[in-house]
Amino acid sequence: MNEDTERSTGAQPSTGGEPERVTDAERVTDAERVAERLVAAGRVAERKLSHSLREATVGELLADLGGLAADPDEPADVYGTGVVERLERRVAELLGTEDAAFFPTGTMAQQIALRCWAGRTGNPVVALHPMSHPERWEGGALSVVSGLRTVHPTGEPRQPAASEVAGLPEPFGTLMLELPLRDAGFLLPTWGELSALVDTARERDAVVHFDGARLWESTVHFGRTLPEIAALADSVYVSFYKSLGGLSGAALAGSASLVEEARVWRHRYGGQIFRQFPAALSALAGLERELPRLPSYVAKARTVASALSSALAAAPAVPWFRVTPEVPHTHQFQVWLPYDADRLTEAGVRLAEETGTMLFRRWSPDGPPGLSMTEVEVTAPGLSWTEADVAEAVAGFAARL
Repeated sequence: MNEDTERSTGAQPSTGGEPERVTDAERVTDAERVAERLVAAGRVAERKLSHSLREATVGELLADLGGLAADPDEPADVYGTGVVERLERRVAELLGTEDAAFFPTGTMAQQIALRCWAGRTGNPVVALHPMSHPERWEGGALSVVSGLRTVHPTGEPRQPAASEVAGLPEPFGTLMLELPLRDAGFLLPTWGELSALVDTARERDAVVHFDGARLWESTVHFGRTLPEIAALADSVYVSFYKSLGGLSGAALAGSASLVEEARVWRHRYGGQIFRQFPAALSALAGLERELPRLPSYVAKARTVASALSSALAAAPAVPWFRVTPEVPHTHQFQVWLPYDADRLTEAGVRLAEETGTMLFRRWSPDGPPGLSMTEVEVTAPGLSWTEADVAEAVAGFAARL
């Protein structure tokens, strides 16, 4: 066992005397050190495509929060009153639904939505993609907590087809569609495909729920307004921090009766929090500030994706690459390269530390053997990037592989 292994496992080298003390600093893993470097480099980077949610400090968040209240003398919210109610009304107005309820997490909002629909339809089976959030990132809560069961129209990394939903061999109560499907590359169906999926679910006597954590930026791809999109579904969940930059929180929108029932379950699940004004204020600010900017982010993401493809194709150190989708559906997309994930992450960190340009952040090995993937997001900091800026950044990144 070498020294690095000893430190990572907490083992003590045998010296024949008093055991050598391992400090907290020595217990930090290599992955944690890289994460710290990524945050530090991102905070001081002169050029980056987006802000990382991990870069803000407590002081910065508190300073921003202090200027968000329209009336600082307004009584503080208590169990969802005041500013929380204003946020709920605003979400319902934006989505064109009868009502909306604020939730501390999207996981809770979506679990409750699917549980409510199971009770209303009398069918605990949910048809959804195996790459969707409840299947990958919620610890099996649909079955463990809510007693629901899932079936998959397809296992391929794309949105399901209406024919696949129609061909499911058993009845299901709810069809859940993640819009966009993040883990497949932030993919959206076409408007015609989405309408066909909804119609097929109705023909199967099922309701439709949209996992719309990133629904806000889908209007460009669909060429439809938020109310038009939300009108296809029986319920919609939206997030306030993923695209809008809020502190946390989510909303479940739908009919007045569904939302009323969801509020009962919210209390049962422990989501009836005494004070929530920080999250609610930041969500309202995100709806005012970021929501109108999202179409410009999508347009710039398409420019950046095209420039990345050209630059990677011209880089001698890159034998193969993939940008997916080639034309991003939202302001986020994936890049795949045939290198070890740690090697790619290190190259990106060094580029940021040595040049002040943050191109890629963390890479993941969760894919086919020999390939690694990173997600690229374009927000306000990336709007000034030109194709030449992208080419220069790719050249610097490739030189550090």
